[in-house]
Order: sequence, then C-alpha cells, then structure tokens
Amino acid sequence: MQNYKNHTRYFPLHHFLITPLTLIIMAWSLVNLFTLWETKEISQALYNILIAFVLLLLPVLARIYALKTQDRIIRLEMRQRYFELTGTSFLKMEKKLRMSQIIALRFAGDEELIPLMEKAVKDKLKSNEIKKSIQNWQEDRRRV
Repeated sequence: MQNYKNHTRYFPLHHFLITPLTLIIMAWSLVNLFTLWETKEISQALYNILIAFVLLLLPVLARIYALKTQDRIIRLEMRQRYFELTGTSFLKMEKKLRMSQIIALRFAGDEELIPLMEKAVKDKLKSNEIKKSIQNWQEDRRRV
C-alpha cells in the first residue's frame, strides 16, 4: 500500500546510473582541465568540458520534460476529478492553488479531496503538509 512514507519513486537507470556517471564525467573533465591549464593541451581539455557539460544536461533535460508532461496530465486529472465530484469547473479553485499543492492533492481519496483542497487554500498548506494529512491515500505507481 502506497502512503506518504513510501510514495517517492526512483528510476534506477536514471537516478543511480546515468546521472551519477555524467557527474563523474564532468568532475573528471574539470580535474583534467585544471591539470592541463598551462599546457598546450588546454584546448582538448576545454573540448572535454564542453562535451561533459552537454552530457550532464541530457538526463536533467529528459527529467524536466517528463515531469512537465506529468504535471500537465495531473492538472487535467484534477480538473476531471473536481468536475465529477462537484459538477463545477476546477478553474476557480485551480487559480488559488500552486502546482505543488495540486500534485499533492491528487493522492487524496474522493471523499477527502474537496475538504482538503479548501483547507489547502485557506491555510496555504505546503505540499508535504497536504500529503501528511491525507487519510485515504490513492496510489499512483505510474509516476515518472
């Protein structure tokens, strides 16, 4: 059963292989640059830094793109749920909530979603506070 304590998800290939390897390549390139700073091989070291920087950006950008897409899907999901539960548009409530709050609220069960949403707006709850107050946690094992 998913809950606040175990809802964080790691993708091993991204978090434990690709990102650490790109950080190692970047660090190695920086060490190489400082080692060769006053030699004729400085241009090769600068070239290696450039390549390492591009390699470092690739997993970061891939993660950002995936999370932005997921955020859009979450917003659509919440619009649909809110309409199904209240029969009204989510737009008015959506303008009062930060995206992090909307993301946190998606874990709430239908019976507690609206009251918790109103409390989040009224008390300006942070996403972690919202997640911690959820009683009927709705699992989501497909997150990026």
